[in-house]
Amino acid sequence: MCGESCIRDLPQFLLFILVLLITTPLLGSYMAKVFGAESLPGERLIYRVLSIDPSEEMDWKSYFLNLFAFNVIGLVVMFLVLFFQNLLPLNPQGFNGFSWDLALNTAVSFTTNTNWQTYSGESAASYASQMLGLTVQNFLSASTGIVVAVALIRGLKRTETPYIGNFWVDMVRATLYVLLPISTVGALFLVSQGVIQNLDPYLKVELLDPALKGKEQVIPMGPVASQEVIKLLGTNGGGFFGANSAHPFENPTPLSNFFECLLMLLIPTALTYTFGKLTGRQRLGWVIFGVMLFFFTSAYITEYWAMSQLPPSFEKLGISGPYMEGQETRFGLGGSALFGAVTDSAETGAVNGMFDSYLPLSGMVLLMLMGAGVVFGGVGAGLYGMLAYMIIASFIAGLMVGRVPEFLQKKLHPKDMWASVVTALTPTLLVLVLTSIALLTKAGTSSILNPGPHGVSEVLYAYTSTANNNGSAFAGLNANTLFYNLTTAFAMFAGRFVVIFAVLMLAGSFAQKKLVPMAPGSLREDSITFAVWLVFTVLLLNVLGFFPAFSMGPALEHFLLYGGR
Repeated sequence: MCGESCIRDLPQFLLFILVLLITTPLLGSYMAKVFGAESLPGERLIYRVLSIDPSEEMDWKSYFLNLFAFNVIGLVVMFLVLFFQNLLPLNPQGFNGFSWDLALNTAVSFTTNTNWQTYSGESAASYASQMLGLTVQNFLSASTGIVVAVALIRGLKRTETPYIGNFWVDMVRATLYVLLPISTVGALFLVSQGVIQNLDPYLKVELLDPALKGKEQVIPMGPVASQEVIKLLGTNGGGFFGANSAHPFENPTPLSNFFECLLMLLIPTALTYTFGKLTGRQRLGWVIFGVMLFFFTSAYITEYWAMSQLPPSFEKLGISGPYMEGQETRFGLGGSALFGAVTDSAETGAVNGMFDSYLPLSGMVLLMLMGAGVVFGGVGAGLYGMLAYMIIASFIAGLMVGRVPEFLQKKLHPKDMWASVVTALTPTLLVLVLTSIALLTKAGTSSILNPGPHGVSEVLYAYTSTANNNGSAFAGLNANTLFYNLTTAFAMFAGRFVVIFAVLMLAGSFAQKKLVPMAPGSLREDSITFAVWLVFTVLLLNVLGFFPAFSMGPALEHFLLYGGR
């Protein structure tokens, strides 16, 4: 039954869903106009300065090569900024440069929209690194994800052409006409709630406790609001402070907590509507949204229930009420559960609580959301990941009824299936292989601070987070080592660019296809039947991939905990 806390928190969740239902068509329509327009005000001057011909379209190979080169250059610049930050201005605390492996890991992390951090921002990164490195890549990596989704949408819509758009035009539009305006307004709102924005040196204040008279506390300062808003809007996740969105300077009030949750899902949900607009299949766009919303709601309910059920062994100790260990008391169970479900659904990585302290089933729900990667997902990544699952579902359905498989009135070929499978299963393969290596080597196990199944969960979560461009951590794992810096960097790089390569190849393949007429026996992708089949397909592939790992980690820990051991 729903207790007092449930009755109190339910309106917040329902209001959140209502706001999403309102913003999805509004922002989705706007983005469809941005990416579907022949020209936008002011952009031609930018192309002239950058010597870009906006009318020159690219095939999928050229699109990928330009995208990849642009991101690698950004990665190198980011590495140099972090490595030599002690020589750069805007470093009032005099922080040293990052070690080479930490600089590499962080540069890969922010370039791939992952924002995995094995350092504490306020004690390691200068203002120059935060603004010139991290914040800039928050914009560019988010734009990269958006333009890949847009390129795939074009490929699905177009027929008998090798071209899927112009990467540079798409990047300019995603950055200047989508991310920047929303970030500007969002940053001002966060400042109004108490998020700080300055370039002041850290403050030293005397402690108020009379017993500690004469002792001082250092209070970090910095340009937080400008980074906070894009870290969430772009589903990046890297915190200015080590405590991330649990820090009162990043997330001061329950209203800011609600707003930050909304920022994370704003673009992923809107892109489903943009897909419908640009392809002329609006009903299918709502089907995609509905499937994602079903998974999200189911995950939130399960997580909330798991966090509100105390194990018998806890009750014997006199502990009662909702389980609040690791949660921020300013937001309560509802605000913590909502933020956790949103951040791992959107592959953001921002946290307002410490997942390492959550009960095992709650942690398993978060792992499942990350592992799937398509429950709204990161900006762009969630949509193109779900489209890959839809193609796989269509292929299986076609084989089951003895028809030539097709998707959106285009016949599916082996190359399409290879690209879809690579898109859907590359992160899973990376997670399982790298977790196995970590658990079988001293370099991997020596960093585990919690023995038993919880330690397995920490390692599993780390690689699930990095391979799926999430970036949050279970904590309790010393990840700032040469082994973990290099292996997680590999997971982030491969999990991002191998998948993007496959998605763009898929876009190019579909753009060259002819439309085939609908037959009486054709499976309509915008039907309830297909939606149910898609849910089954996503569940099947992820359960087959992750069930053994979950059995050794959070599931086993749950049974041991409820067994009183």
